[in-house]
Amino acid sequence: MTDKSASAIVAAARSDQKITTKELIQQLFPDFIELHGDHLGTDDPAIIGGLASFNNQPVTVIATDRGKTVEKRMATHFGCPTPGGYRKALRLAKQAAKFHRPILFFVNTPGAYPGKSAEENGQGAAIADNLLQIAQLPTPIITVIFGEGGSGGALALACGDAVWMLANSTYSILSPEGFASILWKDSRRAGEAAEIMQLTPTSLLKKQVIEGIIAEPADHQQVTENISAVLTRELTRLEQYSPEELMNKRHQRYRKF
Repeated sequence: MTDKSASAIVAAARSDQKITTKELIQQLFPDFIELHGDHLGTDDPAIIGGLASFNNQPVTVIATDRGKTVEKRMATHFGCPTPGGYRKALRLAKQAAKFHRPILFFVNTPGAYPGKSAEENGQGAAIADNLLQIAQLPTPIITVIFGEGGSGGALALACGDAVWMLANSTYSILSPEGFASILWKDSRRAGEAAEIMQLTPTSLLKKQVIEGIIAEPADHQQVTENISAVLTRELTRLEQYSPEELMNKRHQRYRKF
């Protein structure tokens, strides 16, 4: 769908012109009601979650948020969720399954917050809990990666039935800069690393890591319309299955990796 180089797609995924979480929610879910907290004393602003309707059907929406202002970006750690953020996502996902609501994840994160406080509060365990428990919820789960999809921080929100990516987005084990620093001890080779990592939507679709690519024109309204069309088709497809069939197909999806 694109002739851009991997490094150009990385730059586009990080661009300030990228559609924001707030835009996505406002345009796709105008009746969205935000819910707060992980029930353990924290409310990470890097994760926005709540209830909404989509095509007159109740859904649970969970998204990462990077913020637009300096203050918001600092508060969200530039879109890097803390353990409390992942626990909030898991709480809302389990609530959705209890009431038979599909779960729609929207991801744009460089990765989980790597700070000392996150490690002290169980970042690894929080991500592992999401991977284990969300993957077992008997309700349709769709993830749209609309910017960066970095490492376990993104995977913890992409462990359901289908993963779609906007054309200018990435999904990888770590950043190209981190890859270059580890492999060559030189972060300046990030462009070369991006090509090797095959983190673009086209490469990932060829390897069947994702289900499809969503066209991403400059017009943000058209972007949300494109996302809406995909969500409509995917929900129709997934809702034809019984909970047992849904779980079997989900397990098959991950076993092929």
